[in-house]
Amino acid sequence: MMAMNMLGIIDATTYKEDISDLIKNRSMAAIPFGGRYRLIDFVLSNMVNSGIRSVAIFPKYQYRSLMDHLGSGKQWDLNRKRDGLFFFPSPTSSQEYDEFASFRQFSDHLDYFSRSSQEYAVIANSYTVCNIDLQKVLHQHLSMGCDITEVTSMGKPLEIYILSKDLLLNLIHGYQHTGFRTLQEAIANEYSQFQVCQYEHGEYAAVVDSIQNYYQYNLDLLKPQVWKQLFMKNRPILTKVKDEPPTKYYKESSVKNSIIANGCKIEGTVENSIIFRSVHVGKGTVIKNSIIMQKSQVQDNCFLENVVLDKDVKLGTGVELRGSIHAPQVLRKGTVQGALMNS
Repeated sequence: MMAMNMLGIIDATTYKEDISDLIKNRSMAAIPFGGRYRLIDFVLSNMVNSGIRSVAIFPKYQYRSLMDHLGSGKQWDLNRKRDGLFFFPSPTSSQEYDEFASFRQFSDHLDYFSRSSQEYAVIANSYTVCNIDLQKVLHQHLSMGCDITEVTSMGKPLEIYILSKDLLLNLIHGYQHTGFRTLQEAIANEYSQFQVCQYEHGEYAAVVDSIQNYYQYNLDLLKPQVWKQLFMKNRPILTKVKDEPPTKYYKESSVKNSIIANGCKIEGTVENSIIFRSVHVGKGTVIKNSIIMQKSQVQDNCFLENVVLDKDVKLGTGVELRGSIHAPQVLRKGTVQGALMNS
């Protein structure tokens, strides 16, 4: 199988100021998404579903929660004697590591690339949400005789690339001489003479890099056509398993057009929203067009519209929060607001 001949490389170093409220205590790769996933689950699952058995992750900022989420890679069948899941944190805080696919970053771990037996490499960011068969990308890459293939969606780059491992090693070894600091610089330079091809991914894809589009892309999941293009039986999106009981819906509860994960207690009204695991929605509370992350507690008679609550937020009785669809109100992880009951 061609895909067995691919090496997976996930660049998890990126920091985006536009999504800073959600990455105070975590990397972008570990941002919760879609009720039960983390952003990295999508690209990692794409690699595993495409037959890739060796994946290297290059993190930099606040990566403890990312490592906790991925563990040994068991959920992705990457806890193996040969190949498997590898972490290569940045050894310094140098800004040279802040750019996507930095050759300086890769150069600190040349042994990994040199020892790998795979002939091709897939380099991807950690925050693109899509479900793509990378075998098809490699097939096109080979049939067209490309040096580098860039995956696009509606003509826009998704920051997913395929190239030969030999070319990657040459770029890493030569970055100080060529002046190409990153893969994208090598592609964009008119004198590089690489044959760069585009592979157009015709199904749903979203690059999550701001609060506004994080909010919008989560709510996109409520559209059946989007859900069907992301979550497929033959190419499942894998994530860390948590054994929690089913969600309990109380007599007074009302739920419309929402995704609600397991372990929740719903006593109020939820409409057009994404509710993560182990969330409590109190009596008389109304939540509309909102994203409520895991273990958040919303007490009775609250009203939330166009809101993003990060993990472990606690809202007391009668709290009202209103954002807009273009500027959702965000409460950071662990925020406590309003007078809380003892229950």
